[in-house]
Amino acid sequence: MTTLGTEADLYQRGCATMLASWEEYARGSPDAALLRLPGAAAAVFPSWPERSVYNNALLDRGLGARDRIRAVDAIENAYAERTIDHYAAWVHESDHPMRATVTRRGYTIDTVTRAMGMDLDDIPPLRPDVEIAPVEWSAYAGYEGFAPDFLKTANHDAFHILAVREGGEIIAAGLAYDFETDCGIYNVGTIERARRRGLGTAVTLAHLHAARARGCRTASLQATQMAERLYANLGLRDLGRFFEYTRALSPGAGTLSSAGAGPSGG
Repeated sequence: MTTLGTEADLYQRGCATMLASWEEYARGSPDAALLRLPGAAAAVFPSWPERSVYNNALLDRGLGARDRIRAVDAIENAYAERTIDHYAAWVHESDHPMRATVTRRGYTIDTVTRAMGMDLDDIPPLRPDVEIAPVEWSAYAGYEGFAPDFLKTANHDAFHILAVREGGEIIAAGLAYDFETDCGIYNVGTIERARRRGLGTAVTLAHLHAARARGCRTASLQATQMAERLYANLGLRDLGRFFEYTRALSPGAGTLSSAGAGPSGG
């Protein structure tokens, strides 16, 4: 029986939730899909506006030499078949052989995020001085600056969105997605004028408490360097960095703007 709370389990649960969230996003974009490939999983989004955000692939850890080549071939072919020439290949920092494989293929590190996770048994108390409430997708989309048709046909009820408002305006927000008994927390952010007030911490805490109330047993996320200390102070554990590799854009290609499992990095 798998023991909850070990680093290996938290990492596996976090990856599974992240991939499930990519699959949920894919249901809201024409011809998009999460492809389970040999040694990898690739989120393919051929249509705009999601094409500029979600084309990410996660490569398995610990593959043998032939399987590493096979996995990289598989993601390259999956994107080429859909004429997607810019995507990120995610490799865990501990997987030195895979890092060498993608480097030899001409990939370079574009973004670095840190996988983090925690058991939900010991969550710090909520901040009573900050009012946090659920918001509708349309309000959240406006806050994030999404295009009007971004994930238009997605099941927005699958996402749990919490936000802080000030004068009717959303000034901090975050999105969560549950898979089995893990809660993935993504896109926690605060508008510039409201930073340094602990609002990102408050939103994350609210998500952790809400996830436990829904029956989740663990939580996971990918942290930018700026947010690592914030999450560590809440009890989230360091599970190692993701190196997100890309190759040079061809003329006229779109740009990849996501460092995380959602529209912007967590």
